[in-house]
Amino acid sequence: MDSTLTQLQAGKLQGSTELTLSCGLTTFPTELYDLADTLEILDLSGNALSSLPDDLDRFTKLRILFCSSNQFTTIPAVLGKCPSLSMIGFKANQITHIPEESIPTKNLQWFIVTDNALNKVPDALGQCKKLQKLMLAGNQLTTLPASMANCDTLELIRISANQFNELPRWLFNLPKLTWLAYAGNPFSTPIEAAHMQQQKVLEIDWSTLTLGKVLGQGASGTSYQADWKHGGKVEPVAVKLFKSGLTSDGLPISEMHANVVAGEHQNLVGVKGIIKNHPEGLQGLVMPLLNSDLTILANPPSFETCSRDVYPVDTSLTAAQVKHITNGVASAMLHLHAQGLVHGDLYAHNILWNDEQVVLSDLGGASFLPLQDKAMTAALEKLDVRAYHVLIEELTQLIP
Repeated sequence: MDSTLTQLQAGKLQGSTELTLSCGLTTFPTELYDLADTLEILDLSGNALSSLPDDLDRFTKLRILFCSSNQFTTIPAVLGKCPSLSMIGFKANQITHIPEESIPTKNLQWFIVTDNALNKVPDALGQCKKLQKLMLAGNQLTTLPASMANCDTLELIRISANQFNELPRWLFNLPKLTWLAYAGNPFSTPIEAAHMQQQKVLEIDWSTLTLGKVLGQGASGTSYQADWKHGGKVEPVAVKLFKSGLTSDGLPISEMHANVVAGEHQNLVGVKGIIKNHPEGLQGLVMPLLNSDLTILANPPSFETCSRDVYPVDTSLTAAQVKHITNGVASAMLHLHAQGLVHGDLYAHNILWNDEQVVLSDLGGASFLPLQDKAMTAALEKLDVRAYHVLIEELTQLIP
């Protein structure tokens, strides 16, 4: 039995504000009610739950609720009555329906229903005046409710791997929209395929690669340092093996295609080739091994910052360093646009740098531009530019 559950049942967690329970639960532990007056963050991910109690609104301070990787088929209606709830995560369930009344419209900031079976989302989202992040990738959506044109605070939306035949035009009237990912939809997949037809990609046999240490793990896969034997030599490289299925940004295959289409540029990671003959059928990329002196500019957003990166407390930059970083990122962004891509996730946590080099990484949120539609292409490119301006503003504040 999970030790946290044992402590909870023994009454040893009185006054707790945060709790994680992942131990095969099939029902909501009644002992949690002992924390109804204090609990702010509750993570019930990785269980076998399909419902929550109708009186969950007794948890008056509950701000953040995660129920990912369970067996829900609907979002419980009681969530709409929870007075403090601002972040809800139900990733990787079997949700087909979200009741209108389940949306806590007063405080909802961050809503995650990635990897479910939704064909619509509720009109009530349009009443969420604080909504900043909306994660909808990996569903069966063909449209979004027109009411969402009122979401004046919405900054990030993921609609990749759905069934959209076009992007809702009102998206581009949202005053704060900055980060958008839409690859893997019927309207964008042919564009992606056309881009790939123009590429001559080197296929690298798995048997020529020897994996070393893990360099990093992300939503879409794991990167390793590796040795690549070819042409009578051994070359140090980086290998990224993609998870099958879906990530919070969308489809791994779209990320792989984006890396190939992006090609070589001094401010991008670049690509050597794609992996073939992996024994488990995994897809992967072989990439140049970046300089180990490069550091990540910031950490991803926290629960508190929602849509803004978190910089280490002691971070300070000179004006020259800010110029160096922003010039490098601008160069990478313009190159991506010229190749028919938008980054979609232009953030400091995706930037590596030192005083000689700047690299914009992670094309997991990248999407392919509908170049035949010049107005739409310009509107999409402006979102990357808006993200770039957010970056400039953040870095400028780090100058003493």
